[in-house]
Amino acid sequence: MEGRNIENFDLCVVGASIAGNYLTYLLSKSNINIVVIEEHKDIGLPFQCAGIISQKLGQLIELPEEIVLNRVKTAKIINPSGNFIKLSGNEHPFVINRIALDRLYYGKNKIATNITYYLGERFRSFRYGVENGQKCVLIDTSKRLIKAKMLIGCDGPLTSVGKHLKVKNKLLYAAQIRIKGNFHENEAVMYFHPLWKQLFGWIVPEGNNVYRIGIASSKNVKKCFHIYLKKLGIDINNKIDQQGGIIPYGIMNKSAFKHVLLLGDAAGQVKATTGGGIVMLLTAAKHASNCVKLSFKQNNFSKRFIKKHYEKPCLRTIGKELKLHYVIRLILERLTNKDFEVFFKIVKENKIEHIITLYGDMDFPKDLIFKLLKKPLVFTFLIKFSLKNPNIFIKLLKILTK
Repeated sequence: MEGRNIENFDLCVVGASIAGNYLTYLLSKSNINIVVIEEHKDIGLPFQCAGIISQKLGQLIELPEEIVLNRVKTAKIINPSGNFIKLSGNEHPFVINRIALDRLYYGKNKIATNITYYLGERFRSFRYGVENGQKCVLIDTSKRLIKAKMLIGCDGPLTSVGKHLKVKNKLLYAAQIRIKGNFHENEAVMYFHPLWKQLFGWIVPEGNNVYRIGIASSKNVKKCFHIYLKKLGIDINNKIDQQGGIIPYGIMNKSAFKHVLLLGDAAGQVKATTGGGIVMLLTAAKHASNCVKLSFKQNNFSKRFIKKHYEKPCLRTIGKELKLHYVIRLILERLTNKDFEVFFKIVKENKIEHIITLYGDMDFPKDLIFKLLKKPLVFTFLIKFSLKNPNIFIKLLKILTK
């Protein structure tokens, strides 16, 4: 870093997707001087999202109508044998234009006098330094050196900021195409199969007869994707375009460090049941904003302070829910074809669709789980499953008590 001019800011945010842009927006009316580093020249590109989000999004942010492309009224869940159940209720998720969502707060932030964006610039590394007796963070990018009091990594599942702090997320790899089709315009499909058991195959109706079709898996994603398309009778050569992506998998990672915090995919703030994380990261961003303001107000950037005012509030709110999502996912991964058949039969014959309709929640499933456990057949099913899979039961207890 020596021998190069250093630019001075109070806060450096790495990553200008919805996580970095929304957090920066929450701080835009403060007197904190902020720089945002984004490796891509165009915000929101490349497009890497299935783009289906719960309607809570409209409660968390002011959502322009043009960002919502469609609403989903029914979820069709297909088991490995091809049998299915359909669920519908008060939850009508949004299918969004993810590129426009990423750009929404960038447009608002550009006019703020305390915010600077450097696009097409890659974060390389950082180290701690001291100036005038004050600790700081020295950041090296592909174009400049930056000195800041605080650094925030919003740089995705492969977080470069996190790597310097020995943070490593478990990952899934996704493949998706957009294609014209004749599926149901208001129905999202989830296709479970042993080859992509860490998540599912999906069909998301974008609107105007355009569908987003994809899968996510821990390995052999290209092979699995072609198998999935073949099952659906889709010729990949008819695609409009194609996307790939990486999804963090598991529970929330460590996110508080000396002068540094991680937000969004970088912190593993993603639901293991669906691979979605926007509602979670928007909630976490509000905790991050409060923490940043307090840190500058009290001139305290210690790990202990950031953990107290950011990581712990996140763990109390979204952290518990993310654990529950992971527990559900681990159970789903280990269901056999026969288990799926038995559970679908229980759902169909015991009016459980009605319970899911009333209490189903894409983001916070705790109430639904408790209601289902009160059903004797569901409880018995889980007991038998636990007896057949004693190791997973122990693992689940460890996750929930961690």
